[in-house]
Amino acid sequence: MNEDFANPIDKDKTTDKPSALPYAHHVGSAVVKPLDMGKTIGRAIAAMEHQTDLQLSQIREQVELLMKQADGIQRRKELARIIYGCEIRFKPEINHVYHLYRKGDGSHVLSMVGHEEWGRSRRPGEYLYSVKLLADHTWEIVNK
Repeated sequence: MNEDFANPIDKDKTTDKPSALPYAHHVGSAVVKPLDMGKTIGRAIAAMEHQTDLQLSQIREQVELLMKQADGIQRRKELARIIYGCEIRFKPEINHVYHLYRKGDGSHVLSMVGHEEWGRSRRPGEYLYSVKLLADHTWEIVNK
C-alpha cells in the first residue's frame, strides 16, 4: 500500500478478524440478534414448572394410593382383632365367607350361618358383617 494513503474509516470501526465482531460485517452475513435473556429464562422456568408439577402430581397420586392401601390393611387388622377375640366354635377356612354378630352383652360371635338363614328366635345377636378369611389370616368385609 501507499504510505501516503489515509484510510477514511476509523481504526476503531475496522478489524482484521471480522468473525469476532458482535454484528454482521457485510450483507451476506448471518443475522446476529442478541438473546433476550429474560424471555429465555422465563420460558425455561415455565417448562421446568410444568414438568415438576406433573411429576409431583404423579407422586401425589401414588402416595394417595399407598395411603388407601395402608388404610385398608389397617381396617382388616382391626377386624381380625375383633374376630380372633370373639367366640368361634369351628376352624375358619381361607376364602370362605362367615358372619359376624354382636351379642347383647357386647361380645362377638362368628358363625357359618348367615343372618337371612336364621329363624328369628335363634339368631345369636345383632348381625354386623359377612366376612371372608384371607390368606394372610386377616378378614375382609364382603357384605354389611
